[in-house]
Amino acid sequence: MAEIVYMPKLSDTMTEGVVAAWNKKVGEEVKEGEILAEIETDKATMEFESFYDGVLLHIGVETGSAAPVNSVLAVIGAKDEDIAEILKNAGTDDSEANASVPQEESKAEPAVAPANPTPSPTPVATPASKPEKGPSSNDKIFASPLAKKLASEKGIDLNTLQGSGDNGRIIKRDIDHYIPFTPAAPAAQFSAAPAGTESYRDETVSQMRKTIARRLADSKFTAPHFYLTLDIDMDNAISARKAMNAMEGVKVSFNDMVVKSVAHSLKKNPNVNSAWMGDFIRRNDHVHIGVAVAVEDGLLVPVVKFADTKGLMQISAEVKDFAQKAKDKKLQPSDWEGNTFTISNLGMFGIESFTAIVNPPDSCILAIGGIKQVPVVKDGALVPGNVMKVTLSCDHRVVDGATGAAFLQDFKQFLENPVSMLL
Repeated sequence: MAEIVYMPKLSDTMTEGVVAAWNKKVGEEVKEGEILAEIETDKATMEFESFYDGVLLHIGVETGSAAPVNSVLAVIGAKDEDIAEILKNAGTDDSEANASVPQEESKAEPAVAPANPTPSPTPVATPASKPEKGPSSNDKIFASPLAKKLASEKGIDLNTLQGSGDNGRIIKRDIDHYIPFTPAAPAAQFSAAPAGTESYRDETVSQMRKTIARRLADSKFTAPHFYLTLDIDMDNAISARKAMNAMEGVKVSFNDMVVKSVAHSLKKNPNVNSAWMGDFIRRNDHVHIGVAVAVEDGLLVPVVKFADTKGLMQISAEVKDFAQKAKDKKLQPSDWEGNTFTISNLGMFGIESFTAIVNPPDSCILAIGGIKQVPVVKDGALVPGNVMKVTLSCDHRVVDGATGAAFLQDFKQFLENPVSMLL
């Protein structure tokens, strides 16, 4: 009997998913454990495995399209099995299901001429013909998010393509089969826009960016923020890091030292390691530190769990692994869930100081600026020193000024005396 595959909930905050790519076509055999599709969530693009053996009979969400969690993603069953009743009961129009089969078959065999005398859209521009504009006559391109991404990476102008997807939508296959068009020299002179011409591009908002916008807007406009800024003398931290990295097989970053210092400071200041839950405040005994990582579509916050129990080397290895997984879009839900505190470090980008928005459900987030060499007074003398500026953003519903200040003082003490982190 045919089985319905529903849009999975791949993260705790996911409400809908976008199909970035289908790895199977209608009519193809599917085995349990095979990658059925790639699903773009609010956190990352993740591979989705099939739970069933059989033949892919129906695709409910086309590539580049979004659908709510638990909506019909696909149907898998026996070859030529009638699925009309199943789709009807699932709330999917049967006519659409029946139409999907020949559509997919025609895509799988582009060499076979269709019965319809109307010529099908040409997926690529060829040197033998002048490139045509896409289905949209203005600057808004009708293309899937994955196609836009691939086109951007390959330097392909989507205006030179006509899509082979539904309603002329440009999809991944059109990018893969693209043949560059090289115009003649005279034509190139007229292709350039005159100086002073206004232009713009409308880009589809990714699921990740939608979630970032919603969560941080809720945090900023709901949680009463206040900010505490402190200068930290990093001379000893620089010396300690240099000594550690001189050891064979050791590679510790300043960010690793920050994570370790934060973990110790949270144990001494448990009220900062808390969350506003509406009717109550949750005081966390465990320390799970989220480390913000910039990715192409926005921001991910993988979590170093039980950071207070881990050494610098272990923290360093985990953070590096998370950063690579984030860039490769291979983070799993367990990697980004459960944070009790968040760190955002922009020091490596030359940012001296900034304020960050609290990352719910945390009550605080620590913004780390870059280390800057400035004149400082030591023992009554003006000497060069290395100073790092940090700013603690606090939810005033949970953390008061004195509480946040005490946390920062402990954090400062640990970084200015790194050996104390080993005690």
